[in-house]
Amino acid sequence: MDPWRRSIKFFLSHANVSLAQGRIAQRDVGSKLVIVMIGMGIYYIFNIADYWKASQRLENRVDALFHSSNIHQRANLGRYITKKISRYLNWLQHDTRLFNVGERRREAARGSSRQPTPAKPTNEFRKDFQFRPSLTTASLNRILNQKSLSKSPTFAAKILVNGHDLDLGSNDQLLPPPAIDTEESAYDEGQVTPPDGAGGSLTERRSVEALHVDTDSPLEPEILEQTADFFDPENTRAAQIREQVAQETLDELLDYILEQGGSVGIFDATNSTLKRRQMILKRIRERAGPELGVLFLESICFDKQLLESNMRLKLSGPDYKDQDPVTALADFKKRRTMYEKTYVPVGEYEERHNQPFVQMIDVGRKIISHRIQGFLSAQTVYYLLNFNLSPRQIWITRHGESLDNVNGKIGGDSDLSAKGDAYAKALTIFMQHERRVWDVRQEDKARLTHFPPIPGDVTPPNPDYSRHGEGSDGHTRKNFCVWTSMLKRSIQTAQYFDEEEFEVKQMRMLDELNAGAMEGMTYEEIKLKHDHEYKLRKRDKIAYRYPGAGGESYLDIINRLRAVIVEIERMTDHVLLVGHRSVARVLLAYFKGLKHEDIADLDVPLGMLYMLEPKPYGVDFKAYQYSPESDWFHLVPNYELRRATSQHD
Repeated sequence: MDPWRRSIKFFLSHANVSLAQGRIAQRDVGSKLVIVMIGMGIYYIFNIADYWKASQRLENRVDALFHSSNIHQRANLGRYITKKISRYLNWLQHDTRLFNVGERRREAARGSSRQPTPAKPTNEFRKDFQFRPSLTTASLNRILNQKSLSKSPTFAAKILVNGHDLDLGSNDQLLPPPAIDTEESAYDEGQVTPPDGAGGSLTERRSVEALHVDTDSPLEPEILEQTADFFDPENTRAAQIREQVAQETLDELLDYILEQGGSVGIFDATNSTLKRRQMILKRIRERAGPELGVLFLESICFDKQLLESNMRLKLSGPDYKDQDPVTALADFKKRRTMYEKTYVPVGEYEERHNQPFVQMIDVGRKIISHRIQGFLSAQTVYYLLNFNLSPRQIWITRHGESLDNVNGKIGGDSDLSAKGDAYAKALTIFMQHERRVWDVRQEDKARLTHFPPIPGDVTPPNPDYSRHGEGSDGHTRKNFCVWTSMLKRSIQTAQYFDEEEFEVKQMRMLDELNAGAMEGMTYEEIKLKHDHEYKLRKRDKIAYRYPGAGGESYLDIINRLRAVIVEIERMTDHVLLVGHRSVARVLLAYFKGLKHEDIADLDVPLGMLYMLEPKPYGVDFKAYQYSPESDWFHLVPNYELRRATSQHD
């Protein structure tokens, strides 16, 4: 049976072998997926001779790029696509993680001071690595000059990145992963967290074991500078080291898929050579057999404007943080040249061998796919087909107070109260104001963005292909959409928007979760009359489905909002979504990357307005609270999403 039919059969008719909440069973390897990224950190670059003609002027002005306080230092557009794919698949309840080879290479620069207790290997494969030096913390310069890598180095490892020595003596930085992560951070959603008692991730354990191979050695510690020479394909020692780091990271990914219940692993590295990709596929087949799905995803960039934006982000990223800007630029140019020596795009070889792949050109301007098989691969490609980086704002709010809210009833289709009507009027005026503010800000950014950069430039703009062909300042006024549900309280909240200025639409997909037989009841009535159902819901709110005709669960809401999410990702306009509590929870969970267990308990009270603005490094998030006294919305500083305090919410 081909993978697509097997996946559909599993999802539709083999529910008895799936885990809770529709997840893929551990033993159903054939329905799982490994996505292998192909890219150079800022996407692969072709036809960029004109770009580098400006390099001399850039060397004279590049200080503006690094010394502007508005630039996000952790920004790395090369990971933006993978993070968005991971966020989307996780939101659909398919456990997904990123495994970034460059992150492992750099982890000594930010976390090699952690020394968790080594754990005993759990299988024969891990024994192979027990006494092998970990190449994320190994001392590389001496290895590069050795004639062979067959023997382990007999010195205590020491690493220097960007000129900084590192302290390897404490474990104070061993932190748990964040619950919400939509920006670049030291530990992003791709970081593998060890199982309880494991004493650190597999890579961390190998690193510690390597550091203690021979601590009594009289040799001096070696120093590593990961400059462009490290990426020279003719530097065979460095190439071997990079390959081992890649293999260790790939094995972590396979551990996650085969042993830890993961559904999708994203292998994020350059993977620019045919030899590397063959190694990856061979290792996957050795450990997982022929059933596990593999999808190669290559991002290619031809557009000069996109390249300029990508370059600005890369130079402010982790590999060049705190470096002299002129030196950083020269090193990156050299590194790019190193990669181009051996780069082989996907295409002819993969087609001859029937290997699935996707080429994404200019961040979604064009998509080429080949032999896409399996449910998860199809979901990934469907998402990429609706992908864009256009700067815009996404606003989410609940309807104004309704008469049923006043009476504590759930569901129903009541009108707004007097307070709810006042909220609707204030919301309209505030949205008009924010739209004007955004337009002015974008015009200012267009005037203050140059390449090469000059002093006073602002944060690099979104690499947005869609804005080509616009006005001379690169900015035209965007449309502003207002979407409501089909319920009266939502429609009435948007009734004051001028349809000449705003595109107002109603859609049933934004309706409140249907409470079935309990529509129009209070929670106290449900507890009194349906105590068993009340306890079932309290036990597992996200999976609980209300009994009766039309009754829904949060998983049903996720399913029907999938089309809404994809449309938001596709569109380049601003949008305000006037929904309901369950709908707002699910939407915020997607954009903020919440864990599935947090969705149903998220606190989204009436009177709150949330703003999300996609950026190359994540999502800017702000919250505004409506004040009846001032009849206006006020920014809540440092607002963080939290769990609801009421047991009924």
